[in-house]
Formats: sequence, structure tokens, C-alpha cells
Amino acid sequence: MNENCGGSFGELVSVMSRLRAPGGCPWDREQTLESLRAYIVEEAYELVDAVTRGDSADIREECGDVLLQVVFIAQIASEMGLFSVEDVVRGLVEKLVRRHPHVFGDSRADTSGEVLRNWEQIKTEEKENKKKKDTSLLAGVPEGMPPLAKAYRIQGKAAHVGFDWPEGDLSPLYAKVEEEMNEIREAAEDGVPEKIEDEVGDLLFAAVNLARHLGVNPDSALGRANRKFSGRFRRVEQYVAEESRPWKEYTLEELDRLWEKAKSSPLTAD
Repeated sequence: MNENCGGSFGELVSVMSRLRAPGGCPWDREQTLESLRAYIVEEAYELVDAVTRGDSADIREECGDVLLQVVFIAQIASEMGLFSVEDVVRGLVEKLVRRHPHVFGDSRADTSGEVLRNWEQIKTEEKENKKKKDTSLLAGVPEGMPPLAKAYRIQGKAAHVGFDWPEGDLSPLYAKVEEEMNEIREAAEDGVPEKIEDEVGDLLFAAVNLARHLGVNPDSALGRANRKFSGRFRRVEQYVAEESRPWKEYTLEELDRLWEKAKSSPLTAD
């Protein structure tokens, strides 16, 4: 199976090289590292969506699209004399072996928590060896990462070294969320926009922390809530269309009645 995979991967690299070569595809030849940035994010989200839906055929296809972006970037980098796709694969293999000493070395890690702590320690040592200016545990979190996912990621990284709320007791986390809600109320009464935004951010950050301790990925949870709302709102739109009345003629009470009716109907988004 590994040999077949290697042959298929080599064929993919050859196809990409051909597309970028003189006489290849005009669109592919025009692309740059900068122009591919949007496609990288788009394809990653499409893969996440496929995984969320549990559609194995789509997951397989979207994995291919994500892999294409990696090969595409490596091909352009190779043409620029920066690195090759072989360098990418070799570097990944070396990293996996280096960061799993409990598998490929003499170290021991009996739990996933120990694995993660070792992983972060090894990463920190790597940064120091490379003499990077920023050796913080948070240095590897992309600046362009969506804020909700970024909050989840940086909290997880801090937790890997023990900077976290105690395990097993959620009461401080509930209290923190309630505290942030009260601070939003106070900020709203003061009416200072910057302060309100600051407190709303703190509430969201606290909610992400609570979700993490509950074993819930907040990005997935919000995605589910979005789909649920969208499904129910579409049902309300259907009711409005069936009653042949313009939206502006509905009172809030009437719309709330339609919303409750939509909530009582089974939706695929639930």
C-alpha cells in the first residue's frame, strides 16, 4: 500500500510540474505563493465541512484538494530555488520522528497529556536552537487564524504546560463566564464602544475556555449553531411565503410564533 501511495504521489508531483511548465496550463502558470493563500484557506474549510458532514467520498476528495495546495506551493518554491516537495516531505518525517521520542526513542509518555507537554517542550528547544527571536509557546499560532479557533488553540497550548484551570471542577469556569457577563452589562451602561468590545471579547474567550474543558470544540459548536439557526430561519421564510404577507407587516410576536413553530419541526441541521 505504501509503495502504491508513493507512486501516486510521484505522479501527482509530475502532473503539477507539467501544468507549470511552458506549454502547460495558463492559469496554473500565473499563480504565485501569494495568490494561492485564499485557496489554501478555502480548501481547508471545505475539508472541515466534509468531515463535519461525515461524507467519506467528499472527505477523500477534499483531502486531495488540500494536498494539491501543498504540492502546488512546493512546485512554485522549487522553481524559485527555495525548496522542493522532497524537502517538505523529508522535513515532515524528521519532525514526526523527533517529536515522538516515546515511539522512536527512549522517552516514555503514557498519556496524551504527557505527549502534548513533551511536544511543546521539544518545539521550544527547536526554536532556541534555530535562534528564533520569538520562542514563546504561542509563537506558532498563525496570526491569520480565525479568532474563535485561535482562542481555542492558544488556550490549549498554555494548558500543555499546566497554565490552566484545575481539571474536574467546572465551577470556576462558570463563574468566569458570569463575571464577564456582568462586566459587559457595566460596560453597556457606560456606553463606551471600545470598552464594550473589550468585554465582549473577554466573554467569548471565557466561553471558549469553558467549551474546551467540556470537551467541545467551540468552532464546531458555533458551526452547528449556525446551521441550526439557518435551517430554522429558512423554515420561517417558508411560512412567511405560504401566508403571502410581506415581512414588514409582521409584528415581533408573530415572528416569534413562527420561530417557535420552526423549532418544533425536525430540521436536518439539528
